[in-house]
Amino acid sequence: MSFLDNLKDIYRKVSEVESAIYNGKQDYLEIYERNLQLEKEIKERTKELNIANKRMLTLQHIWDMMNASRPLQSVLETIVNSIQGELGYLHCNIIKKCEDENGTYLSVIAQSNDESIKRVDNLIKTPIQTKKLVFDNESIYAKAAKEKKIMQTLAIGETLKGVAPDIPDEIIEEIIEHSESKSIITIPLYTRKSHFGWFNVFSSRKELTTGETDFLTIFAQQIEMAITIADLFEEVKAQAVTDALTGLYNRRYFEEYLKKEVRRANRQKQPFSVIGLDLDHLKEINDKFGHAYGDLAIRTVAKVLKKNARSIDTAARMGGEEFNVILPGVDSSGAMIAAERIRKALENENLETIGHITASVGVATFLEHSDNIEDILELTDQAMYQSKRNGRNQVTLAKPISETSWQEVAVNTFMDILSKHNIPLDEEVSNNIINKLENHNNDTSKEALYTVADMLTQTYNPLHHAGVMKSKVLLAVSLAKRFDLPKDEIDKLKIATLLYDIGNLMLPAEILQKKSPLTEEERNHIKEHPLIAAREILKPISYIQDIIPIIEHHHENWDGSGYPAKIAGEAIPMTSQIILIVDAYYALMEPRTYRAELTPKQAIEIIKQDAGKKWNQTLVQEFISLVDHDI
Repeated sequence: MSFLDNLKDIYRKVSEVESAIYNGKQDYLEIYERNLQLEKEIKERTKELNIANKRMLTLQHIWDMMNASRPLQSVLETIVNSIQGELGYLHCNIIKKCEDENGTYLSVIAQSNDESIKRVDNLIKTPIQTKKLVFDNESIYAKAAKEKKIMQTLAIGETLKGVAPDIPDEIIEEIIEHSESKSIITIPLYTRKSHFGWFNVFSSRKELTTGETDFLTIFAQQIEMAITIADLFEEVKAQAVTDALTGLYNRRYFEEYLKKEVRRANRQKQPFSVIGLDLDHLKEINDKFGHAYGDLAIRTVAKVLKKNARSIDTAARMGGEEFNVILPGVDSSGAMIAAERIRKALENENLETIGHITASVGVATFLEHSDNIEDILELTDQAMYQSKRNGRNQVTLAKPISETSWQEVAVNTFMDILSKHNIPLDEEVSNNIINKLENHNNDTSKEALYTVADMLTQTYNPLHHAGVMKSKVLLAVSLAKRFDLPKDEIDKLKIATLLYDIGNLMLPAEILQKKSPLTEEERNHIKEHPLIAAREILKPISYIQDIIPIIEHHHENWDGSGYPAKIAGEAIPMTSQIILIVDAYYALMEPRTYRAELTPKQAIEIIKQDAGKKWNQTLVQEFISLVDHDI
């Protein structure tokens, strides 16, 4: 091969090497550039994952708070601070749409605690959270609510001026000039399909990405859930202490609040008064117009109480047609003025179809009439029923506890039972009894009570002798004095003697008047009458709670063989033991469908036989020594 040929070959080989090197360099450059791109993508994905992770942690934090049953205000404040701090927003708040007598306005109910808002508050001299903000139908808020979607605006100054037009323009300009916020993102909030308000985010970015929109939507849903849970909790809480028909507090809340008021009154040595109100003639309204109008009358009472009560007064529906009002710091003279104002306001109401309604009202004052709250409630009820007996539609001031006679308590109790229709009684008989109770005076109240008790007994026992109830009471009192019972116990005994068999009114007449022997089931049914009297008829009457145990145990035997609790010996109240022996004595001397009446001597002999069994020996001895004088 010639030299020239060799040179060409070498050149060719050099060219091949150069070409290979160049191609390799290109490959390396491509790989390098690809690596740079991958690193950039990894960095971006890592940043996105970090943001997503922060968002998930924030949502989890909110969920944990809601499950911890924290107060709504605390939850909302933590929410806005979480998104502001963890996700880099400059400021966040939650605005609620509110209404008052002047119309619709906006109120900031939660906001993040950041430098931005501190600077704004300093500039406008008033915390923005305390201001009533203007609601404009053309604002971003109105549009977001109307279209139910997230909206963004770059016009921060215009938006601020729209909700707070009282802020001077130069202050608005200063706020915008030194703010890093570039846009406001507003998300409408809904709870149970009702518009609640808006969640607002002040962002340092002008753009709003799809991912950010998705996250803010989810975040807003968590806020909505927190608000809904809080609303439901408040509803349940309110239902627990509120009467559904009237919206007033119920008996449960009244009793709890009353305890607090007693502590306050004792601590400050300051009286308070209780007004008791009973709607007149509710039964007649129900019978004549229907229960819907009865409910209307009850709601009207509630409306009048709300309208005439001070902000510190507490009105409650105690049940049926009864209402109570607590007047903190008011003595009896002030309470009488307030009660008369309520009575007159109610009388002036003119209801559809019904016309005018009235109420009987009673007033008692803590630390004035008594320093025992149970006495105050009792006295309020007694005064209320005194108003009813005196003709209704009037206000009566209670007497001090020391001046209240047992007759008044008994009359009030009978009136309460009959007016509430707690017993199945013929209307004519009921009206006749009420007439006797209402038309007595203090001198004849005892005789009226004896007559009423006899009339009630004759409704379930036609063989009962008129006049026997008076003899029972007098004998029971004489026997109680033999055992040196105090006056208040004797007064309770008198009332219990009039009422102890009232539970029989709830039992079937075919059992009580059956001529053939009773079955075991029928006997057990009759044994329920003390419990029926105590728990179904008398328990709702607040002022005779200390009478109930006497009646509940008046069929307990000394040896424990009685009913309903099968207690024995000294565990049986002495007053219950006295009623048992007096009742047995007079029952034996009355005819029954299955036997003739016994003579007093025959009755005493039977009582002697059960000494140490049904009643204790001493009681029998004292009883016999008393009745022996009358035989």
